[in-house]
Amino acid sequence: MIMTPDVTSAAFREFVDQAHAPVIMQIVPALNAGGVEQGVIDLNAAIVKAGGHSIVVSSGGARVREIIKAGGTHIILPVHSKNPFTMATNITRLRKIIRNHNVDIVHACSRAPAWSAGRAVQGTTARYVTSVHAAHKITSSLKRMYNASITKGERVIAVSHFLADYLEKNYPVDSANIRVVHRGVALERFHPNSVTPDRLIKVAKQWRVPDGASVIMLPARISRAKGHMFLIDALQQLSQKDFFCLFVGSDIGNKNYHRELEMYIENSGLGGSVRVVKHCDDMPAAYMLSTVVVSPSLEPEGFGRIAIEAQAMGRQLITTDHGGGRETILRDETGWLVTPGDVQGLAAALNEALSLDAGQRAKLATRAMSHIAAHFTNESMCAGTLDVYAELLQSAAARALPSNDSPSNDSLRAISGRNRTAG
Repeated sequence: MIMTPDVTSAAFREFVDQAHAPVIMQIVPALNAGGVEQGVIDLNAAIVKAGGHSIVVSSGGARVREIIKAGGTHIILPVHSKNPFTMATNITRLRKIIRNHNVDIVHACSRAPAWSAGRAVQGTTARYVTSVHAAHKITSSLKRMYNASITKGERVIAVSHFLADYLEKNYPVDSANIRVVHRGVALERFHPNSVTPDRLIKVAKQWRVPDGASVIMLPARISRAKGHMFLIDALQQLSQKDFFCLFVGSDIGNKNYHRELEMYIENSGLGGSVRVVKHCDDMPAAYMLSTVVVSPSLEPEGFGRIAIEAQAMGRQLITTDHGGGRETILRDETGWLVTPGDVQGLAAALNEALSLDAGQRAKLATRAMSHIAAHFTNESMCAGTLDVYAELLQSAAARALPSNDSPSNDSLRAISGRNRTAG
């Protein structure tokens, strides 16, 4: 049976009060745009706020300053590398950091860092956590072995029940060690009231959005798996022709597909109605600009951050009925779920969404925003992850006690002192 965290967020603070301020080290390939990176940044701030010490190890990136600003420490290492020699060297480097900083918890957030981190914790007193964010394809035995690095944590955090099932099906991981912690959204940023009119006008002008048009937005990297062509096929079948569609996302690593996509748009006769925008600095404003947000991924997403962001913004949402996305949307209450690749089904959902009147849209928005606020906030995600850390911290303290003893405040302090200087 897959377990969810069975301690409250107070457990982490309790450990801080009774033992010591734990040192948590997250390892991520780089700190640029992306859902995994956002989660690391959010957790960094949450660890510091809860009284812990946060270290983030990465190869660097544009968002390093956010780690430091929130009170964390950033250390640069080439943990993004898949070169076997570099990965092997990272073992020694990470072990040195663990010992020098008395790290209590090591949390590997991706496969390459996990390959090194799992070996680096050996011979130290640090406890080990991994997290899984995608159902990585298994194309060979070598690929399976590489992917399996992310399943080696004493606790394995899956960001959806879909991914927890994927782990159990494909890897020899003990389900008792899996913890499901859904991702969350920062409601202070992703809320309709957070977007000022001038920000909305700025984005509309930048993208040359026609006045009065219904805006359909697909916010995702430019990749075949994200379903851009699937959406174009559905757009051709819409009964309402007064729409403007935006594909918002980076094409890094997919330049050839980007060119193919632009040609597909022209050949479909939608050249004047569909635009590809490769960058956006203000996604909350982009969501507010849209009438309908579509996430038509052809392959199942591990979680699907678009779905919770769009609902938090009160936007009408259509997503494909597979993967982690189906765990974040209430069917026909906060949005629509359609079969992957079903062009007619997607067109029907779009027609229905575009035909709603103002009152119906307001009711849907209220339900969606309430749903996200109740289940998918940044606070709940951080608390759930801190719960996992606390579970291991407490078990380490209890394990170090003589049998039949309970961890009093004084004994926890003594244990923590021994653990932090051992090894």
